[in-house]
Amino acid sequence: MAGIFKAYDIRGIYGDTLTDEVAYKIGRAFVSFLKCSKVVVGRDMRPHSANVFDALARGLTEQGADVVDLGLCSTPMSYYANGKLGAQASIIITASHNPGEWNGFKMCREQAIPISGATGILDVERMVNEEDFAPMPERPGTVSAYDIVPEYVEHIRSFADLKRPVKVAIDYANGMGIVEGKVLEGLLEIDPLFDTLDGSFPNHEANPLKLDTLEPLQEMVRSGDYDFGIAFDGDADRAGFVDEKGDIIPMDMITALIAEMVLKRRKGPIFYDLRSSWSVGEVISENGGTPLLSRVGHAFIKQQMRDENAEFAGELSGHYYFKENYFTESSSLAALYVANLVSQSDKPLSALIAPIQRYVASGEINSTVEAPEQVFATLREKYGHGKVIELDGLSFEFSDWWFNVRPSNTEPLIRLNLEAKTREMMEAKRDEVLAVIRG
Repeated sequence: MAGIFKAYDIRGIYGDTLTDEVAYKIGRAFVSFLKCSKVVVGRDMRPHSANVFDALARGLTEQGADVVDLGLCSTPMSYYANGKLGAQASIIITASHNPGEWNGFKMCREQAIPISGATGILDVERMVNEEDFAPMPERPGTVSAYDIVPEYVEHIRSFADLKRPVKVAIDYANGMGIVEGKVLEGLLEIDPLFDTLDGSFPNHEANPLKLDTLEPLQEMVRSGDYDFGIAFDGDADRAGFVDEKGDIIPMDMITALIAEMVLKRRKGPIFYDLRSSWSVGEVISENGGTPLLSRVGHAFIKQQMRDENAEFAGELSGHYYFKENYFTESSSLAALYVANLVSQSDKPLSALIAPIQRYVASGEINSTVEAPEQVFATLREKYGHGKVIELDGLSFEFSDWWFNVRPSNTEPLIRLNLEAKTREMMEAKRDEVLAVIRG
């Protein structure tokens, strides 16, 4: 059980650190902590997710909560069900993109408000470890089944605005994108890759952040006549995209494109995480929106969106958040917005991206350091003459380049993201800052 309680979720190796007994205790602790009486629970396609559900549901119901069993569903669908069904809480059983031996829980309060380490996961961990649960009620809760998929599909499809047929290749990675992708069936012409549910992920890891996992999709797009390609992660709360040439589109560029489409419908605030390109904020402003920087991490972004009643937010990791899904992710809605844009233009996706790729980014670079605090002090001393932003780690902005450094929550690492107006400057400043970080 050691180490399974993370900053944003609970995740461990099934049968080792995450057992049915642990899942049962988590169910009891969850209800004891939230004092909830109605919990929506969905699960992914991993072979042990059904066992985990049974154990978790036993703990939830013994503490008096009624369980609404969604069965197999994507993580965005579980968020939608939480809000739509008026639940007091929800849990999706998944380990996202982790290999097949892993499983876990993403947990929310009412209205799909996420529970993070700081807002409940550590409390649940303490209750589990100490078996400090509320007394069991005389009457246990019940379990009832509910199929949320048709309602979610209908809801997200209502945002379709296609002016011509759009043909896409989709890599489902044997994951829950197969269910999430039902939104797109019949709207788009789809050629699928790896469209059989298989929690062992036999073809490749379901993680579009790892660029090598996109190679089958790139090959498929390059061998046919497609408008673009989509790659879902394991629980379908993230998506990666390639253009009609099969070239990978940086995820912050997708944020900018979607922002442009969202702002055509309604003006308002839009968040983008502080690792994103300068051009994202510029596109938001150019289209009449209010660009707002966010911290990295879904719990922070969702809270900031709620605070500002934001229309949309995008994260460099491929999370795309929509007000219309209770300020949570909807990867199929992100794909639908891209399809809308392509269908309404006489230009291919690569030509729509080109004008907003205005700068050159380093990508995220990790460095192992012994004394992160000292490194941050040195960076502040050397670069403090620029504009300093302390929203998440440290960001330093200058007229023609910027960088952000953040410490890892779990490892002795410093993560660097840097961008400049030219490749030459990006490479020179990247090497300069890395030399300071690495001593």
